[in-house]
Amino acid sequence: MEVKHGRGYVYAIEYHIVWCVKYRHKVLKDEIADFLKDVLVETAILYKFKVESLEVVEDHVHVLVSATPQHTIPNIVKMLKGISARKLFLKFPQLKKKLWGGHLWNPSYFVSTVSENTEAQVKKYIENQNAESEKPRGGVPPVEGTFQESV
Repeated sequence: MEVKHGRGYVYAIEYHIVWCVKYRHKVLKDEIADFLKDVLVETAILYKFKVESLEVVEDHVHVLVSATPQHTIPNIVKMLKGISARKLFLKFPQLKKKLWGGHLWNPSYFVSTVSENTEAQVKKYIENQNAESEKPRGGVPPVEGTFQESV
């Protein structure tokens, strides 16, 4: 996972997002699936986040998204699902016949954060921070009353 820099912050945020076609209809095939992949990547570029990995299955979508701290999960999902549904219905009007009611996607979704560290590793790291700050750095013991730069 790549660590990125913003103005005043450093981050490495990735989300695994999964959503389904309404009624789990198996409509995401062939040219529809290919078009959907293009739309999702274009949407990410337009809204300044990145699709790291993507797979379209006949009745659902898996996407790995890298985002800044300003991108919220609900907004990312809303953009991906909303824009893709609108563009798919325009390009493939036959989808509306199969999905009566005018909804392509089920309203729910699954999301999990992705990390190179396990929860246990992060907890241990946090728990050891106080002990780490008391250790001398670079072989020079901390001097009372002076500023010690921390990492």
